Amino acid sequence: MSNNEWPERMNKKPTLLVQRTVRGGQSVNFDGNVVILGDVNPGAEIIASGHVLVMGSMRGVVHAGAAGDDDARVTALTLAPTQLRIASHITRPPDGGYAQTDHMAEMALIRDDTVIIEEYLPPR
Repeated sequence: MSNNEWPERMNKKPTLLVQRTVRGGQSVNFDGNVVILGDVNPGAEIIASGHVLVMGSMRGVVHAGAAGDDDARVTALTLAPTQLRIASHITRPPDGGYAQTDHMAEMALIRDDTVIIEEYLPPR
């Protein structure tokens, strides 16, 4: 399995499709995967026991693998959360904010007990 593939057992979780921008003060909490077709604004919160996929900008708080699953991933076209959690791992933006990149999407995952962010490359 490459780092860009979702683990098979995660694919079997139910998936919630949110077809709107999640605004500041709003929260989405779901036992499964969450797909957002829109942005997640600062002050908004997304919590999922599975993966989180944002087809837009992720600028709020996101917690994937909230039930303790280290294999969960957070993927977004623009990944710039105010706080990012995967299972029990918590990270925040670097001082000075996120660097602007020219690629399409990024994915956060756990590798060697550390949250890393890398370019998302679709499986071939």
